[in-house]
This record gives sequence, C-alpha cells and structure tokens, in this order.
Amino acid sequence: MQDHHKFSLAKRIRAFVYAFNGLNLFFKHEHSARVHAFAALSAIGMAWYFQLSKMEWLAVLFAIALVLVSEILNTAIEKLADVVSPVYHPKIKIVKDLAAAAVLLAALFSVCVAAIIFLPKLLSRFG
Repeated sequence: MQDHHKFSLAKRIRAFVYAFNGLNLFFKHEHSARVHAFAALSAIGMAWYFQLSKMEWLAVLFAIALVLVSEILNTAIEKLADVVSPVYHPKIKIVKDLAAAAVLLAALFSVCVAAIIFLPKLLSRFG
C-alpha cells in the first residue's frame, strides 16, 4: 500500500485545523456569516426559552446548519469564481447566482421552520 493511503492521526488533526480555520475566516470576514450567526443564536435562545421538544430542537438545528453550510459553500464558490475569472464573465455570474439561490432557499426554509415552531408559542404566550 502506498504511503499516502495509510491512516495518519496527524493528517486527520490537520484536516480539523484547516476546517476550523475555514470557520474562523468565514465568521471573521463575511458579513452574511455574522448575520446568520445572530439569527441562529436568536433561534437557539428562543428554543431554550420555549423549552422545545427534541423534534422541534432537531428541526431548528437542522435549519440553522442548512443555512450556514449553504452560506459557506456560496462563499467558497464566490471566492473560487473570483480567482478563475477576476473580470466579469456572464457564466461566472450564473454560477454565483445559483450559489446565492441555494442560500436563499435554505434561509426561506429556516423561516418556515421558525414560523411553524415559534409562532404558535409566541401567540399563546403573548397573544
């Protein structure tokens, strides 16, 4: 077996270091990341306040993860597209628009999840 196929704990640890570095870059340099983080923390705070069931927690956490993963992939695609084509190119615009559409769908899904879970609780508590 070739050396690059052997399991290496050091390589696995390095992979985690790269991933955490990516998260750090994402939250440090991307305005949308901070907006999504604020929304996520707000949803988690409301989930804790309303003592959600396990299934409700899963739905909220899944929605948060979906939005954050979509935004990270969108950011990566945008950065790569800017390297591939630093000047405007209509096909690069399509790629960027598609990646942004994925984030939009994830965000709309998360708003639907929040409305289904939190609106009845808000209305019964404060309505």
